Amino acid sequence: MKKAVIFDMDGVICHTNPFHSMAFKKFFAKRDMYPTEEEFELHMYGKSNSYIMSHFFGRKIVGEELLELENEKEGLFREIYRDKIDPIAGFQDFFHQLKVNDFLTGVATSAPFANLQLIAGTLSLMDRMESILASEDVTKHKPDPEVYLKSAFNLQVEPDLCVVFEDSFSGVTAAKNAGMKVVGVLSSHSKSELPVCDLYIEDFREMDANKVLALTG
Repeated sequence: MKKAVIFDMDGVICHTNPFHSMAFKKFFAKRDMYPTEEEFELHMYGKSNSYIMSHFFGRKIVGEELLELENEKEGLFREIYRDKIDPIAGFQDFFHQLKVNDFLTGVATSAPFANLQLIAGTLSLMDRMESILASEDVTKHKPDPEVYLKSAFNLQVEPDLCVVFEDSFSGVTAAKNAGMKVVGVLSSHSKSELPVCDLYIEDFREMDANKVLALTG
């Protein structure tokens, strides 16, 4: 019976949050807005752009306006991050081990596809994953389980045979709501800031295929 591992991207495959902060700071500074790091922690990490924009602008940002603002901010992020792409320690070795052991793999991110293409493309993951989903592929964002249920459907694996790697409160919640096992990656948050996970790691040097098998029984 096939088993699957699904990765969130930001804060899981790469530690991108500091660069998203930089991009948002630039984006907001153009508008004479200066959110604090504390505000970013509460209202940016792991959140969708529609939530972030609406929160900081103090009104609902949707439709065409959201697309324009999102394109601007994500363009800034890609500019800043393009030559700094660096996977979290041990990720590539762990990923290789999963493929050798016949695990199906996927990525499920709230980021736009262009970001996914930049990061997963640079790390040569696009053609090695069986499911690739970005923000454009869902109508409901994390903590809604849609992106994870859709991933399981793509992979043709039952949710309880999927192990998800997540680093944010909304992401862990989404995976749990989908009925999947969750490994909390402590790149952006501490254990106490996340819902209860099945396992926690600082980075992928602590993981191997056997630990994933143990999680799915």
